Order: sequence, then C-alpha cells, then structure tokens
Amino acid sequence: MKTQSTAPSHLRPVAKALVKALPEGTVLFDDDVTSRSAGIWRTDTLKARILVKPRTTEEVSTTLRICNELGQSVVTQGGLTGLVESAITQPDDVILSLALMNQIEAVQPLERTMIVQSGCTLQSIQEAAEAQGLMFPLDLGSRGSCTIGGNIATNAGGNRVIRYGMARDMVLGLEAVLADGTVVSSMNLMIKNNAGYDLKHYFIGSEGTLGVITRAVLRCREQVTSSPTFMAGIDTFDQLSRFLKHVDRAFSGNLSAFEVMWNDYYKLVTTPPSLNQAPLPENYNYYVLVEAMGASEEQNQQALEQALEEDLIADAVIAQSETQRLQLWGLRDDVAQVFQFAPVFLFDVSLRISCMQDYVEKVNKTLQSSFPDSKNFTLGHMGDGNLHFAISVGRDDTQARKLVEAAVYEPLKDIAGSVSAEHGVGLEKKPYLHLVRSQSEIRLMKQVKHSLDPNGILNPGKIFD
Repeated sequence: MKTQSTAPSHLRPVAKALVKALPEGTVLFDDDVTSRSAGIWRTDTLKARILVKPRTTEEVSTTLRICNELGQSVVTQGGLTGLVESAITQPDDVILSLALMNQIEAVQPLERTMIVQSGCTLQSIQEAAEAQGLMFPLDLGSRGSCTIGGNIATNAGGNRVIRYGMARDMVLGLEAVLADGTVVSSMNLMIKNNAGYDLKHYFIGSEGTLGVITRAVLRCREQVTSSPTFMAGIDTFDQLSRFLKHVDRAFSGNLSAFEVMWNDYYKLVTTPPSLNQAPLPENYNYYVLVEAMGASEEQNQQALEQALEEDLIADAVIAQSETQRLQLWGLRDDVAQVFQFAPVFLFDVSLRISCMQDYVEKVNKTLQSSFPDSKNFTLGHMGDGNLHFAISVGRDDTQARKLVEAAVYEPLKDIAGSVSAEHGVGLEKKPYLHLVRSQSEIRLMKQVKHSLDPNGILNPGKIFD
C-alpha cells in the first residue's frame, strides 16, 4: 500500500494534508485506487488517484474540511451499484468511500428502529432486522452489494414501493457532513417530529451533491409471517391495469409487489442460457408477479379465482413453498440476462399507468425506425408507475446512444413523466433533466446546491452543471 502519491503536483497538497490529518492506511493512492473497478456493471476502473476510506464521521468531516479549503472535488462512493454515473470519477477527483463505515449501531424492537452507518449493505440491515423479529422493507436485486448510504442518497425504490414507499419513507433521521466539514446530526428517533424543517430531506435523493450521509435512523416494520406469491399470464394491457386494481382491493392493503414482465423479457429469462424454468407458457403478452405480504392464503386463492372468473388473467401459478416463491422472484431479478445482447442501454423511467401502453409502443416504434433489429426488454414495478428498459441496437457509439435516449426520454415530456424513477440523474440523465423539471425548479435546485456547497466540491457536474 502506497503512503504517498505520485499524482500530478496540483494534487500533492491535498494528498499531503489528508495523510497528515487521518489515521495511517486511511488514504490510498495511485495503483491502489486505479486498479479498482468503477462499478459492478462496468468494465472500466477508477480514474481518480486518491481514495479516502474513513471509519468515523469525524474522519469524514476532516476529509471534507481539507478538500473544501483546497478547492478539491470529492466523489462519494458506496457499493458502486448505481446505473446513472453518479459515482464516476475523473483523475483530479478524491474518492470518499464509506465502505468501512459499516456498523449497525443499534436495533430497537419496541420502537421498530435501527441506527446504522451508511456503509452497511442493504442485506446486512435486512438480516439484522429479521434477527429481532422486524423487517426493513426496502429491497433491491443488488441487496448484497448496495449500501444504505447510496440507497438513501438516490432515494432508492425497488420491489415494494407500492406498499412501503421509497427509501425516503423509511428514514426517520440522518447524520450528514456538509462540504466544509460541518456535521449536521439530525438523528430523529420518532415517527412524528414536526418541529421546524425536516433537514434529512435535503440529503435524501441528492446523489452526494449536498452532503455526505454518514449515519441513519431507519424505520422498520414488524416481521411478516406470510407472503402469498403467484405469477399470472395476461393477454392485454387493459386486463393488466384492471387486474392491478383487483388485487389491490382483494388484498385489503397488503399488496406489496406488482412486477410486470413483457413477453420479450419473460422469454429471455426462461430460455437457455438462463437456468430458470418457465412456470407458465410463453405465449402471453404480459406476466405479472404478485406478492401480498401479510395476506392469507385464502385471500390469495379468492383473488385468483375471481380474476379468472372476470377474465382478467389467462393463467396463473401459485408458489407452494418458499423455494418456489424465490424461483418466481428469480425470474424478475435475472436482469443480467440482457447482457447476452451487449452492448445494452439501461433505462429507468416513471409515468402514469394510463399512459404506459401507448408510451412503450411509441418508444419501440421510434427504435425500430432507426434500428430495425433493435431489442427492447421491458419490465418494471408497474404498480408504482416505474418501467425499466434494456435496449440493444447492435452498437453503443455516441450517435446510437443519442438516438436511443431520445426515443426513450423525449415522449415523457408530453405525458408529464420522469426520466428517473429510482436510479437518480447522475451524468447519464443530466442532459434530459429539462424535459421533466421546469426552469424554476432547476434554478432552485442550483440555489440549494450553492447554499450548502458554495465551492462546488461535492460530486461536481452530477445532476446539473
């Protein structure tokens, strides 16, 4: 491990100051940094030459104070599972990795809260909650790698938004460090606290541009002992929409997931080289995975029987065991199969369900006009209006990217959709922010950014310039 940097001369003052102020081994340089992967979905490595791995909030504060005084840009990183280039670095950046701040400090079963450091993985938090008879509802496919700090900084969504909301709805309090090193400790432990501004919302969803989240108070729920799960095959989008209303009503508020896979995605994850078995024939236009945490098997059976009687679904298969339930979820989570058709462009958009069918058809028609052999694997958290596209057009040059992004993003303006449902903006979606946010909104965002980070050192250039 290098203890001093061979970086360009303009980086040496910050390198020297960081080494002097922080414990030995906290600051890494050169090959110890640039040999690391830039993300779990990426093939490149980090470009930054300096990486700081603090263990305490005080060390984060010291790092930011030094960088702010020297005008040094800082990019915060967690599990590197992001998809919008929020954690991408340049050679002149300093990386602030929260990976070693990974302690679960307390679990309070009576209040159903947890106090955690931001480097904890989502899975470790879920397991700690479960050990105390609780449940932390946030759930993503990357649960074993993503960190809670990153989940909060991007206001992650995932599989259960329809019932439990986004990450924002599961955070009671936060501790964050501002650009100048000031520690803002707003570690509220109560569900209700209406005394003044709720400062945590400045940092939730800010993608590391307003402050660095170091600790959080999380809201848990009582552990659910039953999770009826089934998959249904559906012929038309009208039936799909009506089926959503049907199961939401039938499960009396217990509907926790309504995950839709278009036919092309379902075929992809149920045919070789995928190892998944197809639970239903491959001739339906839509496949929906339904989960109702806390509902009874009787409710489940009645909901399906009534849906069949009313011609809302064509066929269905019920998970009879935990193994079968996980197998059904495995289809939804096997997104990596899309990389058979690499290069692939990944998208995450939000829109009203009433606009969804026409929007998908318009995107596909536009893609076909420019790329006759294009493929668009479509799936999403339809229950909360979130669609994901994995688009392959046979190339990934700049012109192809612009044409594909235009096909996906431009129609959202006229239907009041969003270019980002749950992944954030980062560098990737920054050019399209104006399509879904007004100039007054963007102007106010920039004012907040300047107020909290006047020197612009935190994740500069991400979201907007």
